[in-house]
Amino acid sequence: MANLSNGNDHINNGSFVKIPKIKFTKLFINGEFVDSVSGKKFETVDPRTEEVITEIAEATKEDIDIAVKAARKAFDSGPWPRMTGAERAKIMLKWAALIEENIEEIAALDTMDGGKLYSWCKNVDVPEASNLLRYYAGAADKIHGEVFKTSRNLHLYSLMEPVGVVGHIIPWNFPTIMFFTKASPALAAGCTMVLKPAEQTPLSALFYAHLAKLAGIPDGVLNVVPGFGSIAGAAIASHMDVDSVSFTGSTETGRKVMMAATMSNLKPVSLELGGKSPVLIFDDADVDKAVDLALFGILHNKGEICVAFSRVYVQEGIYDEFEKKLVEKAKTWVVGDPFDPKVQQGPQTSKAQFEKILSYIEHGKKEGATLLTGGKRFGNKGYYIEPTIFSNVKEDMLISQDEIFGPVMVLSKFRSVEEGIEKANSSKYGLASGIVTKNMDIANTVSRSIRAGIVWINCFFAFDVDCPFGGYKMSGFGRDYGLEALHKYLQVKSVATPIYNSPWL
Repeated sequence: MANLSNGNDHINNGSFVKIPKIKFTKLFINGEFVDSVSGKKFETVDPRTEEVITEIAEATKEDIDIAVKAARKAFDSGPWPRMTGAERAKIMLKWAALIEENIEEIAALDTMDGGKLYSWCKNVDVPEASNLLRYYAGAADKIHGEVFKTSRNLHLYSLMEPVGVVGHIIPWNFPTIMFFTKASPALAAGCTMVLKPAEQTPLSALFYAHLAKLAGIPDGVLNVVPGFGSIAGAAIASHMDVDSVSFTGSTETGRKVMMAATMSNLKPVSLELGGKSPVLIFDDADVDKAVDLALFGILHNKGEICVAFSRVYVQEGIYDEFEKKLVEKAKTWVVGDPFDPKVQQGPQTSKAQFEKILSYIEHGKKEGATLLTGGKRFGNKGYYIEPTIFSNVKEDMLISQDEIFGPVMVLSKFRSVEEGIEKANSSKYGLASGIVTKNMDIANTVSRSIRAGIVWINCFFAFDVDCPFGGYKMSGFGRDYGLEALHKYLQVKSVATPIYNSPWL
């Protein structure tokens, strides 16, 4: 049993943090908050209490059409793509400053809407939004093409032009970071956009839209349209006037986005999809540090993270010691109200995800895996699940193959470096991976052998805005972060001019 905080004591009275009043619940289109055409609304629910926070305007196909039309007008005839990079940067920097002025309110919105730890939102997620804006603001005036040395009487050069109207479809596990991972490079490139936040976590996205307006983002450049993926998301992916789509979410939905893009106007697609990330812990590892790393790797953000260390492979020489210490540590993990600064794990984001995780736990039991700890709901209110660890897991078991997206670790042993690599690569996914060793020869060999978009050696969640991130295999393609993310919102145009009577080429 994990060390479970009685989180319900302070959920309603907000004694840890002042719960903000919800200010924005409508669609943000063409610089204004508006009702949906249909008048439909949906409920957003507090996962701590299972109670409705508020009702949000629901975008349908008609609303997406209006938003795309606004974005198209803003791109074709508006000022944003025609500003200098320095002018765009100035507005982006102002937006970043406004976010910092509202950190506590925004962090509270993500905590009550998604069950995320308030301390993490306040100290990491929301500041990272400002960091992303500042990084890409710094790149906005450094977009340029090339001049080519030709073998003919031609002056040849290339231009880097904004791709146009971009559709962003973002997930619910990191609503703030994913908003700015998508929007920041697209804005720097000079694109306009329609952004659909996840229906589970729309509150911070609408607040960011409000701040964008205050910062001076021109009308139509940023449109925020909460709604359901099967309706609003599908309308964006299939829209004939959307020039590019960037999607982060499940592999199953990513397939649908790609098919819709193909069947409409062949728009380019960037997909950051599911993961079943392995970590290989070798005999020479510091066991206590490895336990801490592995546990944080699966329980961070209650396991609702695409790069979670959900498959932990431990070399047989230290396996028994590792397993014993891991279970002991997991039982001390504090689960409860995410506003409580002592809590380490809040509730799962939604009822659907909560039930999905519990169903996978039951699958693990039925398939014959050994449940070492956890495996149950905590309490009778809120979507809380105990930290859960399975051992004696076979590679073909469902809990070893599927992305569970929750606080569920599968623990196995391996003998040799070669066997460890084979096990790590036995998944259809290839998003992230980890290595724990003091031997740099092993680290170098394994890091070059694992088929994953990022490899963390003796660390976890080591992201940086300058380092590209994305997947191999069924974890998708395209990269977020770094200048590679900026370039996916640009397209190359080549220009040729004849040269007559030039003394040189």
